Amino acid sequence: MSELLGKPFVTQIGILVHDIEATSRAYAEFLGVDKPEIGLTDTVDIAQTRYNGAPTEARAKLAFFDLGSVQLELIEPDHEPSTWRDYLNEHGEGPHHIAFVVQGMQEKITLFEGKGFPLQQKGEYPGGRYAYMDTFKDLKVIMELLENDKA
Repeated sequence: MSELLGKPFVTQIGILVHDIEATSRAYAEFLGVDKPEIGLTDTVDIAQTRYNGAPTEARAKLAFFDLGSVQLELIEPDHEPSTWRDYLNEHGEGPHHIAFVVQGMQEKITLFEGKGFPLQQKGEYPGGRYAYMDTFKDLKVIMELLENDKA
């Protein structure tokens, strides 16, 4: 499986929530840090978001806690079709994904799919792109691939 990720260093853990304001306050208090700004994902024309192969208008509020080598991402999705909305509806609040930084996104997606882990959702963000691979059946969590553009 090492060809799937290269060096498997977890860079982020994503948690789905119903109320990002309340949850980010709770984490800030628990961690003894300032509450981060809450942002909104880009619109589909910028993010080019695709879910299960089709474009989607889905957006989400995001808050990030940088905790040394791992980032904690809180995600409050809107009600449009997305991995976030469907997962939250099916599993409730809690862990959604573990993220790894990769190089060669399309190649990694192809490798994952070849192992029986289909692409669930993908999109762009300022400075890179992401892909959620459906590894839930075997690994009990979604794997997110992050590819950042070189500066």
